[in-house]
Order: sequence, then structure tokens, then C-alpha cells
Amino acid sequence: MPSTSHSRFFLVILFVLSLLGAKAAFAQDYQLSVGDAIRVQVFQNPDLTVETRIAENGIVTYPLIGTIELGGLSIPAAEKKLAEALSMGGYVKQPQVNIVLLTVRGNQVSVLGQVTRPGRFALETGNIRISDALALAGGILPTGDDFVVLSGVRDGKPFRKTVDIAGLLLNGPTDENLTVASGDTLYVNRAPVFYIYGEAQRNGAYRIERGMTVMQGLAAGGGPTLRGTDSRLQLYRKDASGNTQKTTPELTTLLQPNDVIFVRESLF
Repeated sequence: MPSTSHSRFFLVILFVLSLLGAKAAFAQDYQLSVGDAIRVQVFQNPDLTVETRIAENGIVTYPLIGTIELGGLSIPAAEKKLAEALSMGGYVKQPQVNIVLLTVRGNQVSVLGQVTRPGRFALETGNIRISDALALAGGILPTGDDFVVLSGVRDGKPFRKTVDIAGLLLNGPTDENLTVASGDTLYVNRAPVFYIYGEAQRNGAYRIERGMTVMQGLAAGGGPTLRGTDSRLQLYRKDASGNTQKTTPELTTLLQPNDVIFVRESLF
């Protein structure tokens, strides 16, 4: 039976190997972009070791070669392009080029609105999806909507799509969990609310949950006071022209954003 120290050593080895595997996969998938910092090394040619950054036009300046465009290439493709340039110029015979990604700054997505940590986040691989990007921002706040708006550019044209993130997470993997691209913006709006006042236990604004009825909205406000009644409710709602309409709702009436429930006093 292996000792505890041997078992721990084995686990450490597995962990290191998993990290190396993840790093190798990242190097294969990632595309160099503007602002990325890299280190270029050529085997047995230490004088050609250079740390540089991908410029706005996607190029870098490299000894002997001059300027060369690496932006948009995967790391293996960039290594191959540099090796071919060194070989064709007669500078190094059969060069073995290695590129190390020092800082990722080019591929970023912005996650804004009702999330825990709004900001810009690096896309460290090429398969980051909407749910992954929201996780990078710490998830949606309780005040956030169930929908997220994804905007960016696809095939050179403006792109915009509203995704039901709550339904996506509840129903499992779907085609709606799109892959985000560099420069995309995810925006989570504030969740729609309704208002309750009058003879209710707790007047104020409340989030509208899916399929929420007037009865459920009244319950969210703690129900009527001893002086109030749920049989003489009034509902104030704006119509398509922006005018406020007053109605006497059924308890099964579905609530809409910015509805106002007024709980009237009981006649007796």
C-alpha cells in the first residue's frame, strides 16, 4: 500500500501535468491580438531573444527580419511564420522558434450592467461562451434581469442578440449560449419591477418574477393590512401611447413592468 507521502507526490505530479496540458491547449487555440506581450526565443540563438508587444496594426519588429505581422495568428502559426522568415533570409538554418505569451490584452469582452464586477475581461481561449463571460464578472446581481444583451461585430456587420440567460442556465446547454468574440459587450439591464402601495403591509418596489400574478405581487408586499382588502384592488398601467390606465384587476392578472397595485381600504 503506498505511503501518504508517495500519494501526495503522485497527486502533485498529476496536477502539474494537467496544468501543462491546459497551457498547451491554450497555446494551440489562442490568437495573438493587439496589445499582447510576447517573448520570442530561437534555440541556440540567445541574441534573438526578444520581448515585444503586438502593435495596433498587428505587427512586431524583430531583429534581422524587421517588421512582421503576427496579429490574428495562433502561437504555433506565429512560430512557424517567424521560423520561415529567418530561414528564407538565410539568417538561421532550420530555426526552432518558441513564443511565450506574457500578457493577454488584445482579446477582451466587456460585461456591464447588473453584474457583481462590471469591467473588461480577457478571453484567454477561443471558446468562451456567454455564461462563462458572466461568470468572469461574478454573475448577475439579484437586481439584474433574466436577459442579457450581446452586441458586437460578426462578419464585418453590427451584431445584437438578446439571450434568456435564466432559461439557458435552467434548461442546460443550448444554442443560445453563444461564443463571445473580442470586442463584444454583454449588458445586463435592471430587472423589471412593479410597485405596491396603499393598505399593504410593505409598500415599495418589487422585482417581477416570471409569470407573476397580481395575487403573487400582493403576497410579495406582505398582503393587505387589517384595514385593507384584496377584493377592491386597483391596477395602474401605461398603455402603448404612454397614458396611465386604471383598472380593477383579477388576482390572476399577469403583472407587467412598472405596474402599480393600489390596495384600497375595506368598506367594513
